[in-house]
Amino acid sequence: MNTYLDAVELRCIKNETGKLIGFLGVADQNLEMLFIHPDFRGIGIGKTLLEYSIDTMGVKKVDVNEQNGQALEFYQHCGFEVKKRSESDSSGKPYPILHMELK
Repeated sequence: MNTYLDAVELRCIKNETGKLIGFLGVADQNLEMLFIHPDFRGIGIGKTLLEYSIDTMGVKKVDVNEQNGQALEFYQHCGFEVKKRSESDSSGKPYPILHMELK
């Protein structure tokens, strides 16, 4: 896992008490990860981090597991569109992936 984290540029967001409530990882203009603590979902943290990654880190692409409808809707709402589909994930496992790009 640490090797994977070394391959991305990480940014995080903390609440007013200093608790880590979300983070993202970017590599080569691709959003590799975006995680929000469950207690803080639905209040704009994900959108704030995504906008930061686009405006400051140059993000233009994201891959989404096709079965993750919530993530797909989120990225579409934020201006991404599906450009292509792969039958398997990057590890070769049979999880269809949607490759999305910023409009």
